[in-house]
Amino acid sequence: MKVCKAILFCFLINIISSPLRAQAISVDDTKNAVELINLLTKYSSCLQIANESVTGDPFSSGKNSYGAFTNSASNFPFQSGIVLSTWSSTQSAGPFVRTFGGGSDSWPGDTDLNQTLNSNSVNATVLEFDFTPLTNSISFNYFFASNEYQDDYPCHYSDGFAFLIKEKGTANPYQNLAVIPNTTIPISSINIHPKITFTPTKYCDAKNESYFGQFNNTPNNTSPINYAGQTKVLNAKTNVIPGTTYHIKLVIADDRNTYYDSAIFIEAASFNSAIDLGTDRLLATNTAICFGDNYIIDTKLSSAYTYKWYKDGTLLSSATNPSYTVTAPGTYKVEVTLNPSTCIATNQIKIEYTPEIVLNNSTLTHCDFDGDGKDIFNLTEADNEIKNNNSTLSDVTYYENLTDAKDNSNPIFNPAYYTNQSLTQTLIAKVTNSYNCANYAELTLNLSNNNTQNPISIITAVQTKDFEGNKNSAIIQYTGSGNYEFSIDGILYQDSPEFSNIPAGNHIAYARDKNQCNVSIPFPFTILDYPRYFTPNGDGINDSWTIKNLNLLPLATINIFDRYGKFIKQFNSSNLNWNGTLNGYQLPADDYWFTLIFEDGKNIKGHFSLKR
Repeated sequence: MKVCKAILFCFLINIISSPLRAQAISVDDTKNAVELINLLTKYSSCLQIANESVTGDPFSSGKNSYGAFTNSASNFPFQSGIVLSTWSSTQSAGPFVRTFGGGSDSWPGDTDLNQTLNSNSVNATVLEFDFTPLTNSISFNYFFASNEYQDDYPCHYSDGFAFLIKEKGTANPYQNLAVIPNTTIPISSINIHPKITFTPTKYCDAKNESYFGQFNNTPNNTSPINYAGQTKVLNAKTNVIPGTTYHIKLVIADDRNTYYDSAIFIEAASFNSAIDLGTDRLLATNTAICFGDNYIIDTKLSSAYTYKWYKDGTLLSSATNPSYTVTAPGTYKVEVTLNPSTCIATNQIKIEYTPEIVLNNSTLTHCDFDGDGKDIFNLTEADNEIKNNNSTLSDVTYYENLTDAKDNSNPIFNPAYYTNQSLTQTLIAKVTNSYNCANYAELTLNLSNNNTQNPISIITAVQTKDFEGNKNSAIIQYTGSGNYEFSIDGILYQDSPEFSNIPAGNHIAYARDKNQCNVSIPFPFTILDYPRYFTPNGDGINDSWTIKNLNLLPLATINIFDRYGKFIKQFNSSNLNWNGTLNGYQLPADDYWFTLIFEDGKNIKGHFSLKR
């Protein structure tokens, strides 16, 4: 019976644990250096590999700290590749189990890693080789995993690793490719982690959290790897000189002690000689190409190679050179056959263009009254027309020639007071958009000394609409065949002879040609209106009700009534106000009505308030 129970227990354990183990990676630690490198390069003919070597765990008999992994788990980024670790590489298979780790004090570190990271390493695993690329770039994909991604360790400790490269046979220092993108900061659990809180009052802030992948140390975890946490997949790359031999050294080690191990996982077939076409030029990253500009994609490779260029998947049959000039947005791909190896290398780049900046040319014309050929122009008067009324564009900057405009040299510093240099002068207006792309328009300055080119206008009448409050309006009636503009204050001119929202009072109408040369004889007119209330309290303000400028119409008569139609007061243009009394008695605060009868019989009715 005990035997049956034991067998049943083992069977249940296998059933329970098999889903967990099924999701784990498997590691083969019997591979030698050549096999590991072949796995990384997939026997690429774009690289010439030599002098492969690998070193690691010297004390665990039959076990190596390096190996090849395969994976079938959906939550693991690589299907296969190599693993370099600081303990027996087979220990990398998941799920995560918390231990102090493996290794030995007799397992040494690495001098180059110490120098690169300023560390004191132990338990180093090193894979190194020479390679000669046929293209101008190399890259590979990897991620870093560590058992130091637990407790408060990321705030204080991290194992170290580096991808070191230098030109072979030189005294040049190594360059470390295992860095946070666009920095020189090494990848580590200290440099990449979320906010770590280990007591209610103690924590360390997140660092480069966007590159952190995940924690694997939750209870009942099903992590494919036996590490507490890991980064996202990163890409190590650098430019190289085709035909030059380099030495590369991939190294990882514990720092200071053998506890809590780490590993780097490198994707199979991802180490290759690549073509560097630069980064995508996108609107989202503010690197798009300016509308109308050309952009050269340059492989910087030998013209002896064979090139095929594609735009959005379509072969560009006439494009066979090492570079291609882009004139339109799209995804551009190049396929290069690197003779004589028959290695084929490809890469692609996405090119986007900014929207077109649509501008208008403009003209400012002044009259040369004194005949000296000079006048002061306010260039900013043309800004809105030049910008096509697009408020998203920058302010307009003016230059005297296109060369200065393109070089950002010698701008006109005070465009509101610019003196022309000739009777007809063309300036350059420069405008930029939010992508810092520029476009240019012309501003022509004309100075006319022919005052008869537009006949002077004669204002014959002003048709007014009175007693409308803020809707009072006037239309200037005129004669003349020129191109005119109009004003009712002599300062602000407009194209239309119709004016609205005119306050009550005396005004003067003007018409002039748009060269500002010929101004009409001023034509006075009056807007009549009545106050909507008055306050006869003796303070000297609004003490009486009157219609201003009615004295200009001497035969006009006003009758005032109370709200019930009772006649209160009559006066005319010789007596133009009412003080709110009847027969010497103050009338109450209320609404009152009036009629205004003009000489020609025109009748105006309205009402106002008496306030006390």
